[in-house]
Amino acid sequence: MLRFSLLLSLLLFSTVTHAAPQRVFIAGDSTAAEYGPERAPQAGWGQALQSYLDPAVWEVRNHAKGGRSARSFIEEKRLDAIAADIRPGDVLLIQFGHNDAKFEDPTRYNEPATAYPRYLQRYIQLARDKGATPVLITPVARLLYDFGALLDTHALYTQAMKQLAAREQVALIDLNASSTRWIRALGEQGAKPYFMFVPEQNKADGTHFSVAGATAVACLVVRDWVALKPELKTALKRDIDCDVSEPAGQGSDAAKPSRVVHERDIAITQPGPHGGAGPTTAYPFFADDKDLPFVLRKRVLHKGAGIGLHPQHKDEIYYIVSGQGSYVLDGKQYDVAAGDALLTRVGSLHALQQRGEQDLVVLLAYPR
Repeated sequence: MLRFSLLLSLLLFSTVTHAAPQRVFIAGDSTAAEYGPERAPQAGWGQALQSYLDPAVWEVRNHAKGGRSARSFIEEKRLDAIAADIRPGDVLLIQFGHNDAKFEDPTRYNEPATAYPRYLQRYIQLARDKGATPVLITPVARLLYDFGALLDTHALYTQAMKQLAAREQVALIDLNASSTRWIRALGEQGAKPYFMFVPEQNKADGTHFSVAGATAVACLVVRDWVALKPELKTALKRDIDCDVSEPAGQGSDAAKPSRVVHERDIAITQPGPHGGAGPTTAYPFFADDKDLPFVLRKRVLHKGAGIGLHPQHKDEIYYIVSGQGSYVLDGKQYDVAAGDALLTRVGSLHALQQRGEQDLVVLLAYPR
């Protein structure tokens, strides 16, 4: 009897100390749905959500289904399936709008000012009845430009959801706003890899996401969810530094432009520095930007070339891109090759010599 009581106590202790994770349920449409490998590269943001959350703390239950509106999801009894499983402490994310606007289909269409919020209310009530937390999510933006301007295809539904959230005191994630900023910051062409623009599959779809797009939109969702629920930070498995708060083109001072350069346009032939043998080719990236706090260079040590032994006056990092070399640091020799990173601190002596038939290619970084 004593042995049984001890075993029961241990089981109860284990139950208390290893609590089941909270669940986050998703009720939504194709933009949040999950897709199998046969649909690759298509993905919904809901299937990327778990990658941001520790599964021991939060478990994602994605019920989103392609083609559904707030109305048809209920009429197909998909909300009933959530009702049968959701429990106190869980969260219900609710995102509809894409298919609610399809007035040509009476099984899905919801008039934005009346039917749409009325159906959304049923999701809210279900969550509250079950002791769960409802969170409304405005429909994610489409990649649809007209004469250079990104169109807002969900404006009326976004407005209706915001009004409902305010009236019912429900948490709201304005994904339409954040995804619109995200698309505008990428630009029409830059955003295409994040959507289903797949020439080899003859697809040009600005509504549905690639894996990259689904992952990015999931980041936007989690970021705004954390803003509503700061304690969620402890359950994060990856960073959520993904918001674009500034309009495209506003983040850089005109006198200090961000830009792209190619090494072919800046190549300089030089003898080996610090008394090293030559020839070498140097690529001084952004050398004219004197206000940069760091220097980034690439140097190719051709056959027989090297960087001579010299004292280091600033912390410096060499990264070997390709080739082989002999590196001397404070009197000790190291054989180095692609993938090696070499840190030289102030006060050390170092030298690098190319070896073998292949050029030794090195990236160098140090404070200006």
